[in-house]
Amino acid sequence: MSQDGEIIHLDTSLGYRLKEASTALRQAMEEALRPLGMTITHYSCLELLAQRPGLSNSELARGSFVTRQSMNVLLHTLEREGHVTRPDEAPVGKVLPTSLTPLGRRALERASAAVRGVELRMLDGLTETERGDAMRILESMIRSLRGESAPR
Repeated sequence: MSQDGEIIHLDTSLGYRLKEASTALRQAMEEALRPLGMTITHYSCLELLAQRPGLSNSELARGSFVTRQSMNVLLHTLEREGHVTRPDEAPVGKVLPTSLTPLGRRALERASAAVRGVELRMLDGLTETERGDAMRILESMIRSLRGESAPR
């Protein structure tokens, strides 16, 4: 039931459908990444570092939707596996900027192809116009929930 006492019907609830789509997407991505020995968080971390080299643990955690502690554990693992490097000491303040290694870039290339395949499967049957509309609608929903105004 909603706060005003109105029953929420799951078959017509957009929020429920978004959660269902999110869960289906996550499961499909996990299945695609598992043979590569990766998790979604592992992939997200590598993708963020490829697009924004030098991010801190906190920035990577926010971008991957995990806690700082979870990201710190993952970064230690990725560093041990040779996918990322971090300096022994922070160049400025306490932040240890993280960078992808060549091995990390190769792993990311394979993972990106797998994730892109999942995304293409998800969008199968939609026209380019419908894909653009979906992106704009989702962006608008995110802004509304965050209390942000629409771009001008």
